Amino acid sequence: MVTTFRPRGIYSAQWIPVDATGRIDRAALAAHIEFERHHGIAGVLALGSTGEFPHFSVDERKQVLATLAELAAPLPVIANISDIRPRAAIELGRFAKSLGIPVVGLMPPPFYPMGQADVLAFFLHVAEAVDVPVMLYNFPELVGKRIDLETVAAFADRAPMAAFKQSGGEFAYHRELIPLAREKGFAVMSGADTRLPEVFALGAAGCIGGLVNIVPELMVGIHHACIAGRAAETALAAARMVELGRVIDQLTFPPNVAAGLAARGFSPGASKSILSPESQRIYAKVVAELSALFARWQLAPATAAVA
Repeated sequence: MVTTFRPRGIYSAQWIPVDATGRIDRAALAAHIEFERHHGIAGVLALGSTGEFPHFSVDERKQVLATLAELAAPLPVIANISDIRPRAAIELGRFAKSLGIPVVGLMPPPFYPMGQADVLAFFLHVAEAVDVPVMLYNFPELVGKRIDLETVAAFADRAPMAAFKQSGGEFAYHRELIPLAREKGFAVMSGADTRLPEVFALGAAGCIGGLVNIVPELMVGIHHACIAGRAAETALAAARMVELGRVIDQLTFPPNVAAGLAARGFSPGASKSILSPESQRIYAKVVAELSALFARWQLAPATAAVA
């Protein structure tokens, strides 16, 4: 399969609000996507790490994909179909294809140890069965295994590869991935939300970030300035992203994204995980501190941002 779609720009690693029974809060999700659209996002990653995909069954993930594809249209949606079970990933990928989703995301299977040859074999098996262009998705701190550069190159040579998402703490990996992406013809989408000027200076095509849910206008503005050759104009927004990161990282990921949404005036929905009293205390502290930051920066609350 020849693939021509390449993601570019600022994509939201979309937060998925649910009610107390675990059902999607469609109204809250629709309002949030409209807010992000208003501020110029280029697309959406469905059911990534920020979307908390391990909390959903396969059928629930299908429902999320269908809902997001509908609400985000005409923006492109990338569907993360990662799963420890190849059959589940394939089922999700084929469903994504039926929705017209142009790219699926694949992480290495979590939990059990795997060599790089087996990681590559997993990717190739799923990609062939799904018959949709793939974005390889690297987040070793969560998955427990890294996608090595040789594996990326081998996959790009043998399967339709649209993009590579680089998340986690290994920022230096961008410097190896981006030259390979130019050679092999795929896009590098970074998860380094608080280091966007550096990311774009290296030549990344865009960012898929959790903080896009909270401050899309800052991140879209940085991207627009950088691609226009006006990176010097990003100093204030970039400093604000660093400050935001410092505050939000007092709480673990991904509940910290929920705190950011609450501070911006959105309902993040019910927690999908159990938070201790200590984490609940930190959550309230982060919401208060971010609310003060956003007021100081004169960022409009959600209710006014799309008016």
